[in-house]
Amino acid sequence: MSEISNEWSAFADRIAVHAQNYLDGLTRLAGGEGGDAVLPLLLVEVAQVSSAGAQLGASQDVILSENWEPHLSADPDVDPLRTALAERLGPVDDYAEVFDPYKDTAVTPYRLSDDLTAVAADLIHGLRHYRAGRPLEALWWWQYSYFNTWGNHAGAAMRALQALVAHTRLDVAEERTTV
Repeated sequence: MSEISNEWSAFADRIAVHAQNYLDGLTRLAGGEGGDAVLPLLLVEVAQVSSAGAQLGASQDVILSENWEPHLSADPDVDPLRTALAERLGPVDDYAEVFDPYKDTAVTPYRLSDDLTAVAADLIHGLRHYRAGRPLEALWWWQYSYFNTWGNHAGAAMRALQALVAHTRLDVAEERTTV
């Protein structure tokens, strides 16, 4: 393991907890837990892991001394999780999003199940480094992939989930009152 400061080590510990909590929550929700509250519960999971992402984005760049990522075997297949989420989300899985409001303003079709598992895949990869005793490599991966992929997917999913939750709360038929 490369020598890292206590501050970096503590930061890696905190991000690892967020990552594992997201994966555990996502797996439970994909497996059917949460009942009718699946959308608000997914919103909470994404918001909490996005908080970890914001911390990664706000911290200084993580630089590996060797400037390369140690080899890992193939990451586990997250497609069964994606499929379970797609089945659970059904007709609300598909949505539209602007990928990059500054460079690519075209509306792009997205799937919540794809976004949620893209986040999971990047978090898993970092957790594998973390569990192998390489917390700096884990931080590097989480930060790099936050800027490159999972931050965008989490943000898009959070916007879609917030809209869905808002619609379920606000788009109700007006109750008639009798006078």
